[in-house]
Amino acid sequence: MSSPALQPRSLLPPTLLRPDTAAAAAVLSRHAQNPSAFLALNRDTQHFRVPGFDGLIAFRPAGRRALVQLGGVFAAPCDQDTLLAAFLRSAAKQRRRVVTVQLTEQDTALYARHGFTVNQLGANYARTLSGFSLSGKKHMQLRNKVSRARRAGVQVAEVGVDLPGSPALEDQLDALDAVWLRSKGRHVKELSFLVGERGGPAASLRRLFVARSAEGSVLAYVSFSPAYGRQAGWLHDLSRRDPAAPPGALEVVVVSAVERFRAEGAGYLHFGFTPFTGLAAEHDVPGGSRLAARIVRLLADHGSAVYPAADQLAYKHKWGPDVIQPEYIAFAGGVRPGAVWSLLRLTNAA
Repeated sequence: MSSPALQPRSLLPPTLLRPDTAAAAAVLSRHAQNPSAFLALNRDTQHFRVPGFDGLIAFRPAGRRALVQLGGVFAAPCDQDTLLAAFLRSAAKQRRRVVTVQLTEQDTALYARHGFTVNQLGANYARTLSGFSLSGKKHMQLRNKVSRARRAGVQVAEVGVDLPGSPALEDQLDALDAVWLRSKGRHVKELSFLVGERGGPAASLRRLFVARSAEGSVLAYVSFSPAYGRQAGWLHDLSRRDPAAPPGALEVVVVSAVERFRAEGAGYLHFGFTPFTGLAAEHDVPGGSRLAARIVRLLADHGSAVYPAADQLAYKHKWGPDVIQPEYIAFAGGVRPGAVWSLLRLTNAA
């Protein structure tokens, strides 16, 4: 049984946002080039702004001594130095050090100018949608999983378009989150800050696709967030699958979403940042920390307890990403063990 035809995104009603969220989203749409910039709108993330400047810096306090910034300065290039300098002054008044994560390669020179030590932390993976296809031998296993899910009666719907949102559906999604987390082991905590969320102030800008059984129970879901800038499209963000779901339940969600995104003319599907992957000497930034580089390499080789990078990378590679870009971490005033520990605690990696 095939999934029902998905209707165009244009049928969605206008989004209703709080004024502060709407203003921040507008800044991102004008200036953000980082495909993960939408994470700046997560519910607990704060925004630093300077009156008279069209831009923002997204951050969260971490511990008593650190501010962790996400994704660089979201502003026109001519304003980025001013905003970053003001943010650093504000942090200094609070006696906090700044750690910045998920910088793009284009951001590194700005941060080096302001005294940051910059090292590659991982890579971002994306797939252009204009020629998206699952044909060929390398995608045979993926095609088979999608076919198995459809034969098992799995149906895909976009919430708010093909399937109305409801308290009952939210209860099913919450239950799926709990089952998914338990399946990872009792010591595993859900990562935060560097991943998206369901709900929150920017929920109406995301797109949620769910896989359901013929009886209507939710088997899997994927949340997609807007990706802005030169490689605009959608970010494959939060995903969950019931361990008891038929094989291919998650994959058929992505395929169905891609079919809709392509029909709408979206350019890219981003699979997001994966730490400790894609490391290469050619991506090194002058003045980077040898100690930080050794720590990142050690985590790449032996850090599965901190982050399951190998599993994440395998999932992203099976979609045939053709855009792979390095992403960086930057430490104001040099690398300090306390700042690293604050970052790990903030993201629930420790």
